[in-house]
Amino acid sequence: MDEKLQTLLNNQVISEYGASMVYTQLAFEMDNLSFPGMRDWFMGQAAEERVHAEKIADHLLSRGYRVELTDIPVGSVKAANPQDAFQASLEHEQKVSEEIRTIARAALDAQDLESRQLVDWFLSEQVEEEATVSEILDQIKLVGNDGSGLLRIDERLAGRPDGGAA
Repeated sequence: MDEKLQTLLNNQVISEYGASMVYTQLAFEMDNLSFPGMRDWFMGQAAEERVHAEKIADHLLSRGYRVELTDIPVGSVKAANPQDAFQASLEHEQKVSEEIRTIARAALDAQDLESRQLVDWFLSEQVEEEATVSEILDQIKLVGNDGSGLLRIDERLAGRPDGGAA
């Protein structure tokens, strides 16, 4: 495997664990605001991000490469309301999408056919992630500060099956 691609994939493992921590913090923020459905949705996202990290790590390990977890940057994640939380989520997903596109370009440049299926899966996953978060954010913007509207969204998000682990 090309050294640049190996480094990018290893860094993506770290980034996915960081994303899990971001989503965990957003879950805590929603819990503080008494939105248990949104809390559970964000916890499901956190679990999904850990699965993503393990998927990439498994790819590296299966090909005989070492995975090295270094510092996992999280930064400050705060949300005064659900709109702030889902806006932060969307921005984070957009950042991850760009990271995956960078990996895709590196795999293409290196002609690493073995990474193609993994990278294609993540490209599709990011389209889905951004669409899902955008839809929720649009709905939150639509209801604004209407308590009953936010509670309906909260109730719907509580119904997320299996923590979203993909």
